[in-house]
Amino acid sequence: MRFWLLKSEPDVFGFADLVRVGREPWNGVRNYQARNFLRAMREGDLCLFYHSNARPAGVAGVARVCRGAYPDNLQFDGGSAYFDPKSSRDAPRWSMVDVEPLVAFPQVVTLEQLRRLPEWEGSALTRRGSRLSVMPVEAEAFWAALDAAGLSLEELSGV
Repeated sequence: MRFWLLKSEPDVFGFADLVRVGREPWNGVRNYQARNFLRAMREGDLCLFYHSNARPAGVAGVARVCRGAYPDNLQFDGGSAYFDPKSSRDAPRWSMVDVEPLVAFPQVVTLEQLRRLPEWEGSALTRRGSRLSVMPVEAEAFWAALDAAGLSLEELSGV
Protein backbone atom coordinates (compact mmCIF):
# COMPACT_ATOMS: atom_id res chain seq x y z
CA MET A 1 0.00 0.00 0.00
CA ARG A 2 1.14 3.52 -0.78
CA PHE A 3 0.12 6.81 0.78
CA TRP A 4 -0.77 10.02 -1.04
CA LEU A 5 -1.98 13.54 -0.49
CA LEU A 6 -4.74 14.97 -2.67
CA LYS A 7 -5.29 18.73 -2.64
CA SER A 8 -8.59 20.40 -3.38
CA GLU A 9 -10.12 23.74 -2.60
CA PRO A 10 -13.08 23.08 -0.27
CA ASP A 11 -15.26 25.67 -2.02
CA VAL A 12 -14.77 23.70 -5.27
CA PHE A 13 -14.84 20.13 -3.89
CA GLY A 14 -14.14 19.44 -0.24
CA PHE A 15 -14.03 16.35 1.89
CA ALA A 16 -17.66 16.87 2.91
CA ASP A 17 -18.55 16.73 -0.80
CA LEU A 18 -16.72 13.41 -1.13
CA VAL A 19 -18.62 12.06 1.87
CA ARG A 20 -21.90 13.26 0.30
CA VAL A 21 -21.29 11.64 -3.12
CA GLY A 22 -19.52 8.54 -1.77
CA ARG A 23 -17.16 8.06 -4.70
CA GLU A 24 -15.62 10.54 -7.13
CA PRO A 25 -13.13 10.59 -9.98
CA TRP A 26 -10.03 12.66 -9.21
CA ASN A 27 -9.92 14.30 -12.62
CA GLY A 28 -8.82 17.58 -14.12
CA VAL A 29 -5.17 17.22 -13.05
CA ARG A 30 -3.04 18.98 -15.69
CA ASN A 31 0.48 18.73 -14.33
CA TYR A 32 2.68 15.94 -15.70
CA GLN A 33 4.34 15.10 -12.38
CA ALA A 34 0.98 14.93 -10.59
CA ARG A 35 -0.40 12.87 -13.50
CA ASN A 36 2.46 10.40 -13.09
CA PHE A 37 1.64 10.11 -9.39
CA LEU A 38 -2.01 9.38 -10.31
CA ARG A 39 -0.79 6.65 -12.65
CA ALA A 40 1.21 5.10 -9.78
CA MET A 41 -1.85 4.87 -7.51
CA ARG A 42 -3.40 1.47 -6.92
CA GLU A 43 -6.75 0.37 -5.57
CA GLY A 44 -6.57 0.33 -1.78
CA ASP A 45 -3.96 3.09 -1.45
CA LEU A 46 -4.79 5.66 1.23
CA CYS A 47 -4.93 9.41 0.65
CA LEU A 48 -4.88 12.39 2.96
CA PHE A 49 -7.51 14.81 1.66
CA TYR A 50 -6.03 18.30 1.95
CA HIS A 51 -8.03 21.52 1.79
CA SER A 52 -5.91 24.16 0.03
CA ASN A 53 -6.68 27.87 -0.23
CA ALA A 54 -8.75 27.55 2.91
CA ARG A 55 -8.66 29.06 6.37
CA PRO A 56 -7.16 27.02 7.79
CA ALA A 57 -5.50 24.97 5.07
CA GLY A 58 -4.89 21.40 6.12
CA VAL A 59 -5.88 17.75 6.08
CA ALA A 60 -9.63 17.20 6.46
CA GLY A 61 -9.84 13.43 6.21
CA VAL A 62 -8.71 10.16 4.68
CA ALA A 63 -9.87 8.72 1.37
CA ARG A 64 -9.08 5.45 -0.35
CA VAL A 65 -8.32 4.81 -4.02
CA CYS A 66 -11.19 2.58 -5.18
CA ARG A 67 -10.20 2.46 -8.86
CA GLY A 68 -6.68 2.74 -10.21
CA ALA A 69 -5.63 5.07 -13.00
CA TYR A 70 -7.63 5.29 -16.22
CA PRO A 71 -8.03 8.02 -18.88
CA ASP A 72 -9.40 11.33 -17.59
CA ASN A 73 -12.77 11.85 -19.28
CA LEU A 74 -12.50 15.65 -19.25
CA GLN A 75 -9.58 15.71 -21.71
CA PHE A 76 -12.01 14.68 -24.48
CA ASP A 77 -14.83 17.09 -23.55
CA GLY A 78 -14.61 20.19 -25.74
CA GLY A 79 -16.83 22.08 -23.29
CA SER A 80 -14.58 21.41 -20.30
CA ALA A 81 -11.91 23.73 -18.97
CA TYR A 82 -9.75 20.58 -18.84
CA PHE A 83 -10.16 19.72 -22.54
CA ASP A 84 -6.88 18.86 -24.27
CA PRO A 85 -7.04 19.01 -28.07
CA LYS A 86 -3.67 17.20 -28.28
CA SER A 87 -5.03 14.17 -26.46
CA SER A 88 -6.73 11.27 -28.24
CA ARG A 89 -8.61 8.21 -27.08
CA ASP A 90 -5.85 6.06 -28.61
CA ALA A 91 -3.13 7.99 -26.75
CA PRO A 92 -4.65 9.81 -23.77
CA ARG A 93 -2.34 12.30 -22.08
CA TRP A 94 -4.17 12.59 -18.76
CA SER A 95 -5.30 10.11 -16.13
CA MET A 96 -7.60 10.00 -13.12
CA VAL A 97 -8.41 7.65 -10.25
CA ASP A 98 -11.60 7.15 -8.27
CA VAL A 99 -11.57 7.83 -4.53
CA GLU A 100 -13.99 7.17 -1.70
CA PRO A 101 -14.09 8.70 1.79
CA LEU A 102 -12.94 6.69 4.78
CA VAL A 103 -12.95 9.03 7.75
CA ALA A 104 -13.35 12.76 8.34
CA PHE A 105 -10.96 14.33 10.81
CA PRO A 106 -12.68 15.82 13.89
CA GLN A 107 -10.80 19.03 13.06
CA VAL A 108 -8.56 19.96 10.17
CA VAL A 109 -4.90 19.17 10.86
CA THR A 110 -3.44 22.44 9.68
CA LEU A 111 -0.39 23.00 7.54
CA GLU A 112 1.25 24.70 10.53
CA GLN A 113 0.61 21.61 12.67
CA LEU A 114 2.11 19.39 9.96
CA ARG A 115 5.18 21.62 9.74
CA ARG A 116 5.80 21.02 13.45
CA LEU A 117 5.76 17.22 13.07
CA PRO A 118 9.23 15.72 12.53
CA GLU A 119 7.75 13.13 10.15
CA TRP A 120 6.73 15.95 7.77
CA GLU A 121 10.11 17.70 7.79
CA GLY A 122 11.34 18.08 4.22
CA SER A 123 8.09 16.85 2.66
CA ALA A 124 6.94 18.42 -0.59
CA LEU A 125 3.84 19.79 1.14
CA THR A 126 5.66 21.63 3.91
CA ARG A 127 8.19 23.28 1.60
CA ARG A 128 7.25 26.76 0.46
CA GLY A 129 5.90 26.97 -3.08
CA SER A 130 4.61 23.40 -3.31
CA ARG A 131 1.87 23.48 -5.94
CA LEU A 132 1.21 19.84 -6.83
CA SER A 133 -2.36 18.66 -6.35
CA VAL A 134 -1.27 15.01 -6.02
CA MET A 135 1.86 13.86 -4.22
CA PRO A 136 3.22 10.81 -2.42
CA VAL A 137 3.43 10.82 1.36
CA GLU A 138 5.82 8.74 3.44
CA ALA A 139 4.07 6.16 5.63
CA GLU A 140 5.44 7.77 8.80
CA ALA A 141 4.06 11.16 7.75
CA PHE A 142 0.65 9.64 6.95
CA TRP A 143 0.42 8.00 10.39
CA ALA A 144 1.67 11.17 12.11
CA ALA A 145 -1.13 13.17 10.47
CA LEU A 146 -3.66 10.57 11.60
CA ASP A 147 -2.25 10.74 15.13
CA ALA A 148 -2.39 14.57 15.07
CA ALA A 149 -6.11 14.24 14.22
CA GLY A 150 -6.55 11.99 17.24
CA LEU A 151 -7.34 8.94 15.11
CA SER A 152 -5.80 5.47 15.00
CA LEU A 153 -5.28 2.59 12.61
CA GLU A 154 -8.15 0.78 14.30
CA GLU A 155 -10.50 3.62 13.37
CA LEU A 156 -9.43 3.24 9.72
CA SER A 157 -9.78 -0.54 9.91
CA GLY A 158 -13.44 -0.29 10.82
CA VAL A 159 -14.39 1.44 7.56
